[in-house]
Amino acid sequence: MKDVDVVISGGRILTMDDRSSKIGHGAVAVDGDTIVAIGDIEEIRTGYRGRKIIDAHDHLVMPGLINCHTHAAMTCFRGIADDMELMDWLNNYIFPAEAKNVDKELAYWGSLLACAEMIKSGTTTFCDMYIFEDETAAAACESGMRCLLGEVLFDFPSPNCKTPAEGLDYTRMLIEKWADHPLVNIVVEPHALYTCSPSLLSNAKTLADEYGVPVAMHLLENRGELDQLNATLGKKPTHFLRDIGYLDERFFAFHCVCMDDEDIKIFADHGCKVVHNPESNMKLASGVAPISAMLRNGITVGLGTDGCASNNNLDMLQEMDTAAKLEKVERLDPTVMSAQTVIRMATCDGAKVLGLEKMAGSLQVGKKADIIIIDLNKPHLTPLYNEYSHLAYTVIGSDVETVLINGKIVMENRMLTTINEHEVMGRVRIIAERIQKSLQQR
Repeated sequence: MKDVDVVISGGRILTMDDRSSKIGHGAVAVDGDTIVAIGDIEEIRTGYRGRKIIDAHDHLVMPGLINCHTHAAMTCFRGIADDMELMDWLNNYIFPAEAKNVDKELAYWGSLLACAEMIKSGTTTFCDMYIFEDETAAAACESGMRCLLGEVLFDFPSPNCKTPAEGLDYTRMLIEKWADHPLVNIVVEPHALYTCSPSLLSNAKTLADEYGVPVAMHLLENRGELDQLNATLGKKPTHFLRDIGYLDERFFAFHCVCMDDEDIKIFADHGCKVVHNPESNMKLASGVAPISAMLRNGITVGLGTDGCASNNNLDMLQEMDTAAKLEKVERLDPTVMSAQTVIRMATCDGAKVLGLEKMAGSLQVGKKADIIIIDLNKPHLTPLYNEYSHLAYTVIGSDVETVLINGKIVMENRMLTTINEHEVMGRVRIIAERIQKSLQQR
């Protein structure tokens, strides 16, 4: 009998491994930050004794959800500019509001609020692009969340970096400061082709290659962007990225709404990945990304919420429901984007997009213990015939009862253990008063 830190006992287990293995009455043994055993409850009971035992009867045990694209600190801008077109929203509302208000304080408290929201709806890993990302990394560490993050790179000044060179230097600092951290990983993130010059793009790629880290950007989010880039670049955006050496297995792109068959084939041939953001795309009327075609061509697709100014929440369970239904109605085919497909996008496939598949995305021996436990003893979850169906179409964020990340319990019985959520909400409300005054000065 081996003593371990935690045994999760008696639940229905979805492993999300390559075989989509399920265990009807199982248990998971966790020691330190790692899953050391998973199997039938009696098998685990005879081999492992937990210092803490979590009773998971009438619960679903599964990998934590992975939010592959967000702007965490934009929780502070939730609801300030709704019901408008992307470029109007960005240029006339979001960029000016950020210029006046974003500082280290906003980045830290806004990110901590995002972590609270994500944990409480079952997300254990997020990929972030924003400003003052060192503060977001600190917030993620305090909350106990796993993350992949990068400072947004622009040709124009941001509140943190006044020149492209400063942005690249700050990114280098992030890479070196957080190297080998158990929770924080770094990605190089030029904002988009329409906000970054060829020289900035080239320097960003060189930096990423130097350290072997991923590169990610917004790409082809709506038709207006596509038309603008075709005119300014003199070629298709995917051809441009291919020609400057951007496309490889460490490159992933957010949105990709306006990709055609040739674009999809180029991405597939180069091993690039895509992050689907259906709710943000819907709210900004950007269009519907051709996800079914991407999947048929073998592109790995993850799922993300985008930021709270364009969604307006960080609930990945809701995002799964939307992704499945939107694809069905757009293609007029109820068989596309199955429940299991969207759940894989939010777990194991999301981990592959972020390059974290060796540690996260599935429950397997040797992987990190990023685990969520969902209470099934609810009227809206009764009866249960198919776990995937419930997850995609029925489970809501408040059904998530307990969350472990890297082996640490960060929420138990709906109570956060690492974040004082009332303090965080209070601090963000104070920041919001400042933002509101700045908006009145327009």
